[in-house]
Amino acid sequence: MRRNPIAILVLVTAFAAACSPAAVPTAVPPTAVPPTAVPPTAVARTALPTAATAGSELPPVDPLAVSGDIITAGSSTVFPLSERIAERFRDEGYTGNVTIDSIGSGAGFERFCKTGETDIANASRAIKASEVESCLAIGRDPLEFRVGTDALAVVVSKENSFLTNVTMEQLARIFSADTVLWSDVNPSWPGQDILRFSPGTDSGTFDYFVEVVLEKNKDRLLNAKNLQLSEDDNVLVQGVLGSPYAIGYFGFAYYQENSGLLNVLSIDGIVPSARTVDSATYPLARPLYLYSTAKILQQKSQVAAFLNYYLTFVNAEIDEVGYFPTSPESLNASRQTWLEAMGQ
Repeated sequence: MRRNPIAILVLVTAFAAACSPAAVPTAVPPTAVPPTAVPPTAVARTALPTAATAGSELPPVDPLAVSGDIITAGSSTVFPLSERIAERFRDEGYTGNVTIDSIGSGAGFERFCKTGETDIANASRAIKASEVESCLAIGRDPLEFRVGTDALAVVVSKENSFLTNVTMEQLARIFSADTVLWSDVNPSWPGQDILRFSPGTDSGTFDYFVEVVLEKNKDRLLNAKNLQLSEDDNVLVQGVLGSPYAIGYFGFAYYQENSGLLNVLSIDGIVPSARTVDSATYPLARPLYLYSTAKILQQKSQVAAFLNYYLTFVNAEIDEVGYFPTSPESLNASRQTWLEAMGQ
């Protein structure tokens, strides 16, 4: 899902070097890229959390000394978090330009791995094997940085008087082509058409929903009646607001922005919250990532500074954006990956 593509110009900070020793890099956990889908060389790399990475510290970022532009693009879910970090970066006085385009995870990987236009790809899903291969084909060996966790919110209008909780099975039926009326899912629900609102097919949110809810069968959703797809989350919000019989899904941060107008559903009786996301009991929690390469970080000090700053201050900002911190182990692994990429 995405908002309308936008770019923001912000001021960026410099960093001074001083860091701890690094561990030897290893492969990303198998969940990032299916192990049978790609040769061992075609895997986005990050350091695995170990005792050696438990307290990884990055060099302090000192404002005012670094110049040069930074170009990022990708997930509309990651966008508000990157925007928040960039605003904080700007407030500390850097004079370059940071561009953050909200175009969806898939489109972000195209810019990063096929055309090589961007320095950082923002993603609400792990990079795919085919995308890693595209990166390698243009000389880019992608590194993965876990920066947070999102809970996908399933929402209805506050005018909806019959729906507060759904099971995963019911959710799959609600967004499936073989279901037309609410009463088809539950006889006690109204005999009214289900009006469906979903992020577009370039969205990492769409990919995640199809994989987890619809068992990887996207045609179940794409062939459904009364379906509107949009890369603009505001369109989805307005669509759900338009009828008590509408339902949609998107990142939890967008629900929070509109919590006065929308109701979020519990899934299998579990409401998305910091506690249920951290414990992995909420069924629709997912990781948030940034991707870059060691070559980019070494050749563009401003990109290395921004990513350093991001990993240093993300937990200070993420709650305000509406997302949830990743585990200390995952964040330390991302910091260790940065250190290794910089040869430290």
